[in-house]
Amino acid sequence: MWPNNPVLYEINTWVWLAELGRRAGERITLANVPEDELDRLAGYGFDGLWLMGVWQRSPGGRQVAVDHPGLQGEFRKALPDFSDLDVVGSPYSVYDYRVDEALGGDEGLMAFRHRLRERGLWLMLDFVPNHLAIDHPWRAEHPERLLQGSSESLIRQPANYFETTENGQWRVFAHGRDPSFGGWTDTVQVDYRTPVARRAMADILLDIAERCDGVRCDMAMLVAQDTFLRTWGGAFDPPRAEFWPAAITDLRARHPGFVTLAEVYWDLEWDLQQQGFDYTYDKRLYDRLEEGDALQVRWHLTADVSYQQHLARFIENHDERRAAESLGVERSKAAAVVALTLPGLRLIHEGQPQGRKVKLPVQLGRRPEEPAVAGLENFYRALLAELRHPVYHDGQWLLLEARSKEDAPELHRGLAAHQWRLGSEFRVVVSNLTGQRTQGFVSLVLPLAGAAWTLIEVFSGDVYERDGDDMTARGLFVDLPAYGSQIFSFARD
Repeated sequence: MWPNNPVLYEINTWVWLAELGRRAGERITLANVPEDELDRLAGYGFDGLWLMGVWQRSPGGRQVAVDHPGLQGEFRKALPDFSDLDVVGSPYSVYDYRVDEALGGDEGLMAFRHRLRERGLWLMLDFVPNHLAIDHPWRAEHPERLLQGSSESLIRQPANYFETTENGQWRVFAHGRDPSFGGWTDTVQVDYRTPVARRAMADILLDIAERCDGVRCDMAMLVAQDTFLRTWGGAFDPPRAEFWPAAITDLRARHPGFVTLAEVYWDLEWDLQQQGFDYTYDKRLYDRLEEGDALQVRWHLTADVSYQQHLARFIENHDERRAAESLGVERSKAAAVVALTLPGLRLIHEGQPQGRKVKLPVQLGRRPEEPAVAGLENFYRALLAELRHPVYHDGQWLLLEARSKEDAPELHRGLAAHQWRLGSEFRVVVSNLTGQRTQGFVSLVLPLAGAAWTLIEVFSGDVYERDGDDMTARGLFVDLPAYGSQIFSFARD
């Protein structure tokens, strides 16, 4: 079973396997990933791997990507020597929920999952609930499950609808979309207002759950009734129907311990948690760390712990800019220490520990070579080794306040601090989110009085002797350089 507050590693499956194959000089699929590569991943200390993009991709969706002028510009920006052969299609334009044969097929995934379990790793896969590939078989076989329009729809909203002839019958279908933008032109929209569509998508989710231990649900809020009707209008049958509560209840009945992760925005995190999700994206924390305002970060972390422990924390993923590029290396380290030591799911993106800077469009099957940033992987290995400790999974978390020194009343404002406690095990995490030196006293809520304590700092190994009465009265004094972080363990002398 997944631990509390798990650490999840996202891998771009197609790109990863292609790179392994080039290094090995042979075709590598999920069926024959080298042992040393699996050992390398297990050695980081992750709890699970999210294989992003294993499902069969759409031929029609690939052609849309090849022909799209805007995407061509993105492709060339990310991959200067790009050619059309590099386009494999979007993993979010799913033609069939079978593992793509180019990646090893369903049998390859089964073998891969077994080898992960031998190493104590769980497997997460994608579910794209809102839409299917533009050329999905349901267009011909089950058009009643898809959102259809009229000739008027096609005229008034040409970016959101397309026409086709299926089995000799002319139809207008909608592209998948969210209410803020035009349609995704490589997709067709599922009509969640109908019970037959909801049942069919719930069955797909159950089928996915037979092949993994958790699922990341793309743009999960789009199929919630309020959002769906805001996008498309009409009415649900029956009027109060919701997809997620029923689907997740059914899922859990058959697969206890299965983990659900929702990509969600627009401050709908709590709503999706109430509909059954174990974890929901914490995009607000990401945004505030990007902005670099420590006060806003601390304010965000004052939310109830019962809510926060169901958030997924990250400083990058395949949809966002690379942290080393957007924040810079040193600032990204401070942000990582904050985000990955909080309660909730901790998400790390492939290439993040090496400092990759190129954000790769998901339609590409190859990425450019990039040199690793010196020392960054060692930082992540130290942080991940620390996160293996049970205190970060089973302990009690508390946000801490920082106070200024009398002779430096403003220097504490860049500090973000929190603590973990599990029995006699204590951890205090402090980060400076500003580009200048920061000092202050961190008020601790720990039983320290009446004893002397040895504090060991995780990253440096430095040892500090401190008096418990003094720390109780004044707090723990910290002095951090620009974007510096410290994690302290406590041992009673």
